[in-house]
Amino acid sequence: MILNCNNIDKTFVDNHVLKNASFHIEDYEKAAIVGINGAGKSTLLKIIVGDMSADSGQVTFGKDKTFGYLAQHQAVDTENSIFDELLTVKQEVLDLEAAIRQTELDMKSAEGTALDALLKKYSSMTHRFEDINGYAYKSEVTGILKGLGFTDEEFTKKVCTLSGGQKTRIALGKLLLQKPDLIMLDEPTNHLDLNSIAWLETYLLNYKGAVIIVSHDRYFLDRITTKIIEIDNGVVSSFHGNYSDYATQKEHLRIEQMHAYLNQQREIKHQEDVIEKLRSFNREKSIKRAESREKMLDKIERIEKPTEVKADMKLTLTPRKTSGNDVLQINGLSKAFDNQVLFSDVGFEIKRGEHVAIIGDNGTGKTTLLKIINEILPPDTGTIRLGTNVQIGYYDQEHHVLHMEKTLFEEISDDYPDLTNTEIRNTLAAFLFTGEDVFKKISSLSGGERGRVSLAKLMLSESNFLILDEPTNHLDITSKEILESALNSYEGTVLYVSHDRYFINKTATRILELTQKEFINYIGNYDYYLEKKDILQPTAKEETVTKIAEPSAEKLDWKLQKELQAKQRKKENDLKKCEDRIGILEEKNQALDKEMAKPENATNVAKLQEITKEKATIEAELETLYAEWEILSE
Repeated sequence: MILNCNNIDKTFVDNHVLKNASFHIEDYEKAAIVGINGAGKSTLLKIIVGDMSADSGQVTFGKDKTFGYLAQHQAVDTENSIFDELLTVKQEVLDLEAAIRQTELDMKSAEGTALDALLKKYSSMTHRFEDINGYAYKSEVTGILKGLGFTDEEFTKKVCTLSGGQKTRIALGKLLLQKPDLIMLDEPTNHLDLNSIAWLETYLLNYKGAVIIVSHDRYFLDRITTKIIEIDNGVVSSFHGNYSDYATQKEHLRIEQMHAYLNQQREIKHQEDVIEKLRSFNREKSIKRAESREKMLDKIERIEKPTEVKADMKLTLTPRKTSGNDVLQINGLSKAFDNQVLFSDVGFEIKRGEHVAIIGDNGTGKTTLLKIINEILPPDTGTIRLGTNVQIGYYDQEHHVLHMEKTLFEEISDDYPDLTNTEIRNTLAAFLFTGEDVFKKISSLSGGERGRVSLAKLMLSESNFLILDEPTNHLDITSKEILESALNSYEGTVLYVSHDRYFINKTATRILELTQKEFINYIGNYDYYLEKKDILQPTAKEETVTKIAEPSAEKLDWKLQKELQAKQRKKENDLKKCEDRIGILEEKNQALDKEMAKPENATNVAKLQEITKEKATIEAELETLYAEWEILSE
């Protein structure tokens, strides 16, 4: 066991966040902490790592176990370059490398016993250098930076010039390089694009240690976790399996608890009716019997009403009128910023009732496209044509549709003056804003709260074409599920940008991937996209969004089959070449070890330096080949 939490209790003023929480984490276990916003997930992590004290309870780590923690917000601020900042984790390697070089210089002028001592020291240091993977530390740093979405050109950028999200990725990279026995990550995917999230999933799946994750990314949790630790009204419960397994178990438990609660409420009501009837007789014996029943009733351990799933926030999206069949047509669209072309001469159509998700790496122009459609930005070239009776409802991730200086009440009443005060309050209450909350300024709200206000305005708009930019950002899992349900029952048309793969999987009927300055079309959800991506991308023009006559199903199936076979043959050939090269280098390495061990070379400094240099080159290439082999062999 690597971690044991026993009866952790924490209260903030009148908010009992954690109620005697107990759970444990085994070595190599991959666990997630889930719960609604404000449930206490980040608080629990902070208590575990010692950044916050519990009111009572105990946190115990296994003997000699190490841990690393990534908070949501990082204060990484240094003049170091990105690459050099990650190298700070490898200080032991750097110091040892410098000591080895110095010892090599010292051996040139040493003789007799002094030389013997230096040789012994040199041998010890090179063994340690090999043990801590010293020959491949630069390729290891490079691999993690690229996996987290940094390009070679960005490696020399100063950390102090980066955005908050980029600094968080730097902190994550440093943590992964440290390789502690237990990694704890608070919302690690918030600042990663889809490729980086997929890379992190694979990294954590193969990580030789334990992992605890706080995340609202359900696809991510499904891929990685084997245990779910739930915080619900301060009570902590553990469930085996991934997020989908947990959701199924949780629903069954909730139904059982609701039945038990309702049965107990019926019994209590029955007993109260009997007691009232006995008292109404107004006789000594009947009153005593009533008092006896009251005492029994007081001793009953009351079952708390289970949390109603999706019962609080209410979201219904209803178009005022039906649009024409052709909702959006884009032709020859291009956009560039500072000579950087985002997309060029692209075109696509959207029909009524489609739910289209736009995906792609960060910085490819997804949000820019939505802003062009909404006439917030002008295109460089091309035309955008809306169909008959199309009314747009826009949700942007920066919430520019909101006015920071207004109160929540004013935000709704100014845009919808026909609504009565009661109707405005009821609308805001449906999105969890009640009482004096409605007079808060928009500027004082959190990101998640602003998102709920934007959703409220979207619901009131009665639009038939919704354009959404990262609609699930800052929403907890329950709120995401409410939005999913609303979109799936929505009779209008939806176009949205999202990196939430679970959300895309649940709501998209079609995916447009923005890659290499063009759009590739996939008719299906995210699972379909993953299945077809490797097949279609090499022949992107086959199903690009420009209208090309499609081949028959039989021809397409035959073509795809041939492409798959060719791809498989190439993969097998690449795998064999990789294995052959590894075998050759391993043999060379062993030969060099034998050469280094020969007595005649023991005092030959020049020869030792030559062998060490050759070994370093081999080790670096082997490190790259091993990583390539892992990818090819999957």
